[in-house]
Amino acid sequence: MRAVVQRVDGARVEVAGETVGEIVGQGLCVLVGATHDDTPETAARLARKLWTLRVLADERSCSDTGAPLLVVSQFTLYGDARKGRRPTWQAAAPGGTAEPLVDAVCGELRALGAEVATGRFGADMRLTLTNDGPFTVLLEI
Repeated sequence: MRAVVQRVDGARVEVAGETVGEIVGQGLCVLVGATHDDTPETAARLARKLWTLRVLADERSCSDTGAPLLVVSQFTLYGDARKGRRPTWQAAAPGGTAEPLVDAVCGELRALGAEVATGRFGADMRLTLTNDGPFTVLLEI
């Protein structure tokens, strides 16, 4: 699984003008993509990493501060644009595989005690955030 993790001071995701997920104040906005060989165990490892990643103020983690996470599925993280002018999506897991994995990341985070907001899988979403730093890191599990 791949994740783009941004330290934020608030983030919101909308679908058709309706807010479906939002975090207020300092937290993490996480774009998550799955590939064909990812498993529920991979999703659990990613969740544990996100929960304990020390990227908030004073090198603290969400587990230290109780900071919320906004998790949004993003199959385009597995886009490949090395050849030609149009990306291919062959490495991205199909929706039937990816959706349960993204849900598993969120479920594991919640089981760890995290406050988790989400987007809506497969929807045309509008994501608004204030990147704090700016700070962005890529994770590959």
